[in-house]
Parts: sequence; C-alpha cells; structure tokens
Amino acid sequence: MKVVMHTNKGDMTFKLFPDIAPKTVENFVTHSKNGYYDGVTFHRVINDFMVQGGDPTATGMGGESIYGSAFEDEFSLEAFNLYGALSMANA
Repeated sequence: MKVVMHTNKGDMTFKLFPDIAPKTVENFVTHSKNGYYDGVTFHRVINDFMVQGGDPTATGMGGESIYGSAFEDEFSLEAFNLYGALSMANA
C-alpha cells in the first residue's frame, strides 16, 4: 500500500506494510483520511537524519490512537532497518 503526503516542501510517497503492522497502518490511514494530520507540522527536524511529526500539539507529547488507547507494538524483523523507513512512536 502506498500513500502520498503533501507538504509545503513537496510530496513524499510512503510504502506501508499492513501485513506486517496492521494496527499501525490502520491507525495512520484512518487518521489521514479523517484529516487528523492536516496542518500538523514536523516538530523535530534533524538534517540528513530524520523528521518527527504527526503530533497535533507540536510538542512530541501529543497524539492519540484511533483505538482509544495505546496498542501493542508491531515489531518485525521483516521491516527492520529499511532505508527511509516510516515508523510510529508509541509513548
């Protein structure tokens, strides 16, 4: 499954793995379709390393699951250490 994120710096295309991380993918896709991420900024940017975003409070401490509470981590060796990986924090 592929998704495109439109930003003021250009578009980013992501490949999602619902067979490996079904709850994480469903959470991201549902929030995306419902406009949850519209206008949300990347609250942490480290050049040539990573960006963090998706938190509507822009603090890195906010956000919520579509399931109403935290859900189990979906770690997998099949998706470990992929260049340009998209992942979700679970704090």
